[in-house]
Amino acid sequence: MVDSPRASSSSATLPPPRSYLIFMRIMSKRRTWVCLFVAVYAILLSSSWNFLRSVLSWYKLQYTSSPSPTPSRIPAVYASVVLGAVFGAMSMVAAAAVAVPAVMVIWISVVVLLAFFGKSRRDLVVEARKITREVFGFVFKVLLKEGNAVAAVCAVLGYFLLIRKDFDSV
Repeated sequence: MVDSPRASSSSATLPPPRSYLIFMRIMSKRRTWVCLFVAVYAILLSSSWNFLRSVLSWYKLQYTSSPSPTPSRIPAVYASVVLGAVFGAMSMVAAAAVAVPAVMVIWISVVVLLAFFGKSRRDLVVEARKITREVFGFVFKVLLKEGNAVAAVCAVLGYFLLIRKDFDSV
């Protein structure tokens, strides 16, 4: 009696390693994702705070090392643009982290509704690809606009705060 290939292949499959099962159990918890989210934002906030302090110390060094009685405003422009760009990028990351799960829920809902309305699998795949392209294109445009707006506001405010600080000290 010869064993069928189906029986031998099912006995040849090994169960996943214990470490994989533990990892999947941990990552399936909502609180794990919340902790990862908070940890990433804490790291981003800490690094941006350190970057802010280093840019401001660079600006102070440039301002105090100027030999002329009225120092150039170029370092203030540079520092404010750098700070605006950093905070614009940070706002885009924060908005993306909030938007991506919501977009995925909407995308899944639309695809399920299309499936309920009798679309064939092939049509469903085509429609899902179109929807994915449109949704992520729209989200990217919105994130880019909001990031640029935050960057511009931070740059202008930073410039005026740095200039006001210079006039107060002179």
